[in-house]
Amino acid sequence: MLIRNSEIKELSEKIRKAIDGQKVEFRDNKEGSLSILKNDIHTLVNIKNEQLSAVEQEHALFIEFMENISHQLKTPVTSMMIMADLLQTAAPDKQEEFIHNIQTSLNRMEWLVGTLLKMAKLDADAITFDMEKVSVRALLEAALKPLAILLEIKNQATDLRNDLELYCDKRWMSEALTNLIKNASEHSGDHTCITIDCGENPIYQWISVTDMGKGIRKEEIARLFTRFEGSGNTGGYGIGLPLALAIVRRHNGDIDVDCGKEGSGATFTIKLYK
Repeated sequence: MLIRNSEIKELSEKIRKAIDGQKVEFRDNKEGSLSILKNDIHTLVNIKNEQLSAVEQEHALFIEFMENISHQLKTPVTSMMIMADLLQTAAPDKQEEFIHNIQTSLNRMEWLVGTLLKMAKLDADAITFDMEKVSVRALLEAALKPLAILLEIKNQATDLRNDLELYCDKRWMSEALTNLIKNASEHSGDHTCITIDCGENPIYQWISVTDMGKGIRKEEIARLFTRFEGSGNTGGYGIGLPLALAIVRRHNGDIDVDCGKEGSGATFTIKLYK
């Protein structure tokens, strides 16, 4: 069957439009080699468009991510610059206060940068987990080390109700647990107790962290695990819980939230599916 020049010209024009990013329909329901070619081109163009869309989305997310990092770093840096200027003319008692505040800001920045690097490694799939059998008690001991000062300042205690052996990467799972306990500490008052429990059923093993805060509104739950969002009332960066979720999901798990209520607080439960 002969292919007419007009059909070739039409196909060529459509290909040019597709290259320019225009939406073009190549397919037809006719028989013959030209129709087969059109359908093949249609498939290739769709694949190319999907790949381009994915790249554009990743680029947009990267820009948003960098803008968020810039915003998060700007606040403590600006604060330190102001305090450094005031330090030169401040009275001796105020100098000590400013130095303490600058050190606090530096510690927060160190934590922020470290957390962002961990998230970047997880996003890039650059982490190889060292899976082993670990008790929840051992995970908790590791998770509490970076929180010792925070818990001491607020006179908060932790209570492990049960113990259980999990199969996980100890370093990364304790990191996830650290962020859940840190969140619980920030939402609980002074002289309170954070409860950690664990257990299992035929489907999954679990670790729960319960605070003594005011609970969480259901409409806030999605935001808790959105980067740089958080609950907006603790002065945090909004990356601790997203990091915890990313780690748990890499362990074939998930995190559930029980909103709780005034006085009983919220419960965050890590579920590791068998």
